[in-house]
Amino acid sequence: MLTGQNVVVVGGNGLIGQGLVKAALAQGANVVCASRSPNPGLFSDLDASEQDRLTFSAVNLSDGASIDAMLEQLSETHVPIHSVVNCSFPRNASYGAKFEDVTFEGFCDNVNLHLGGAFLLCQKFVRYFETVGEGNIINFSSIYGVMAPRFELYEGTDMTKEVEYAVCKSAIIQLTRYLATYLKGKNIRVNCVSPGGVFNNQDERFVRRYESHCLNKGMLEANDVAETVMFLLSDSSRAFNGQNFILDDGFSL
Repeated sequence: MLTGQNVVVVGGNGLIGQGLVKAALAQGANVVCASRSPNPGLFSDLDASEQDRLTFSAVNLSDGASIDAMLEQLSETHVPIHSVVNCSFPRNASYGAKFEDVTFEGFCDNVNLHLGGAFLLCQKFVRYFETVGEGNIINFSSIYGVMAPRFELYEGTDMTKEVEYAVCKSAIIQLTRYLATYLKGKNIRVNCVSPGGVFNNQDERFVRRYESHCLNKGMLEANDVAETVMFLLSDSSRAFNGQNFILDDGFSL
């Protein structure tokens, strides 16, 4: 599906990111796994052909010069870059506090890291895509970017749904729509993916409550998300622009 395409996955070290990198390689793409601290060991199970098409790049989304450096590097080795997927999740040490305990400074810093980083990455890649005459941007939001959190799912666990998360994820959907319309006529597509919960050995009470709101599968796996992203990376999705794709097995209904 993606043979000959050059795809950048920002946040490729993460649970979803690893799934996206491996799926894009399986579909024939040349893939750049970009993260703050690249970790090739996460992909040691790939076959020789896939290893040959995988490269790594260090990038800090809150530093414009770092993104510029990555683009300069890739402009020499991956010509042209066809698509960028941003599934990164930058956050600071205070992230994860309950609403009452979130400080103003912590809130602003986390919004800057996550939403500000998404903005900066989009801005830099838009400028690049304008020079080559085409491009494809895929942002990542969440079901909690389109609905209020179900706080009862977290009762009795050490989990919560962070206010910064909900604020940033809802804003990323609007950033996607803004860019799609702003770039009208420039052959640059911008879409968004909003997954439901992805299983990662969460508290079994949370999992049970979460899945009671689903229709069939329950919590997702990284591959469930990857299949939709592969479609959005492919030419089969060329008529989709400015859309938010909700993947949650009906959790948000």
